[in-house]
Amino acid sequence: MTDRPDDRATTTAPGFRLGMVPGVNPGRWVRVWSERIRDVPLELVPVPAADAERALRAGEVAASLLRLPVDRDGVDVITMYTEATVVVVAKDHLFTAAEEIAAADLADETLVVPADDVLGWSDAPGERFAGDAATTDEALDLVAAGHAVLLAPHSVARLHLRRGLTTRPVTDAPGSAVGLAWLVDAYDDLTEELIGIVRGRTAASSRGRAGAPSDGAPEKPARSGTGKGAGKAGAGKTSAGKGGGSSSGRKPTGRSAAKGGSSGSGRRGTSGGRPSGRSGGKGRR
Repeated sequence: MTDRPDDRATTTAPGFRLGMVPGVNPGRWVRVWSERIRDVPLELVPVPAADAERALRAGEVAASLLRLPVDRDGVDVITMYTEATVVVVAKDHLFTAAEEIAAADLADETLVVPADDVLGWSDAPGERFAGDAATTDEALDLVAAGHAVLLAPHSVARLHLRRGLTTRPVTDAPGSAVGLAWLVDAYDDLTEELIGIVRGRTAASSRGRAGAPSDGAPEKPARSGTGKGAGKAGAGKTSAGKGGGSSSGRKPTGRSAAKGGSSGSGRRGTSGGRPSGRSGGKGRR
């Protein structure tokens, strides 16, 4: 007896699960992946920034685009770019008269720091808002009401921006680094393929599946060192960048200041060179 089409078992290849924190946009890399790795879908898994490292270590994702630093014990990281910091203010705020501000300009402001803050600028100038804000959205309610201002990475601010609010770059504020992380013990050819894609390698030069030897054995990246204090993976120069998105995959060309609205300052730079592979260093970097 022949099975009917709807009775036949169907199987779907397991996907490569990539965690992504708010503000990170891997759209371009997803398209390149789909062109090169046709039999394994790239599954994007949104994770809160505070939960990204736990999800990676728990095996809930195979790799993760997250905000640095992370504990490097058993984890390898490529620092991809450093995102510029902006201040979010109401559109009638004094800061809107300038294209950008300096950190010292915040001294007379009230800063609201939500519980889900990812910037971590603990000694930023200004007085801290006395109340609590559990989320960035709640903090922006206070900003819209004129009670405070908010500091955040550019992409996070833009993600939550609403009518009546705008941003200005803070020229000398610390940035927020974004990296690609994976577990050392879970490294495989698909992980290497993803590394190649975010690095901008062509399919021919890939050391993952597309460029694997004929016997199918993946070529792992070389070790950068052993023991404590092994070098950072893929650390690169930092420069200012344009763009609205947090990770368009394009090399930044220079800082742009906001004019009459949301700031155009996005990324400060991408790192070049080859990934270091396994890292023996422990601690946070």
